[in-house]
Amino acid sequence: MKSYKKFANIYDQLIYEDVNYDKISEKIYSLCNKYSVSFDDYLDLACGTGNVAKRVGKEFKNIFLVDISDDMLVEADKKLTEEKIKAKIVCQDMTELNLNRKFDLITCVLDSTNYILEENDLIKYFEGVKNHLKDNGIFIFDINSYYKLSDVLGNNVFTYNSEEVFYVWENIFEDNIVEMNLTFFVNHEGLYERFDEVHEERAYREEEIESIITKAGLQICDKFDGYTDDKVNKGTERIIYILRK
Repeated sequence: MKSYKKFANIYDQLIYEDVNYDKISEKIYSLCNKYSVSFDDYLDLACGTGNVAKRVGKEFKNIFLVDISDDMLVEADKKLTEEKIKAKIVCQDMTELNLNRKFDLITCVLDSTNYILEENDLIKYFEGVKNHLKDNGIFIFDINSYYKLSDVLGNNVFTYNSEEVFYVWENIFEDNIVEMNLTFFVNHEGLYERFDEVHEERAYREEEIESIITKAGLQICDKFDGYTDDKVNKGTERIIYILRK
């Protein structure tokens, strides 16, 4: 895992400007109530620095966090410790999920599923989720839509500039994969440290990913345009899915 190394240290500073974690958590809570989920066991996949887990996890008795990046998990552990939230933190590839436990709620947010580039791995991912869900449990995940990755992000260049961080984000979209080349300059008391990361996300069309979900033995309960109550449309950039066994 070459991504989310040094980036983990500045992730929250950059992401908080674009992501409303309270809104995400409120939507997850409302879906738990809608589907009569028991607030016992919760698993957050690709948990990152724990921003969703620390909000949603407060209502659950047992909390598990999984991520493939040690660096992100270190940040998540700090955050949950500050919030006095006890959680089991596991470094694991979510396409090879093996926790020997079942959950009432599993989440995987902020397009982490798009990072799975191969169909066989995507099937393994969904099968692993199915094997870890309780009979009445639900799985909530989101993806960047095909439209967003191909038309909004693909083959474009973005920049960000603040007193602490400057970065250039250059994208190449080819064969349904967007390659994101990021160059960071981070201010350390007047001296700027440069580091580079490359991220790749696969653009899945709705019919493609929904076919794979069915093959994995899961059923789609609903889907939304972002963390709202709106239905998916041609301009949707983030699609939220709610699945059950």
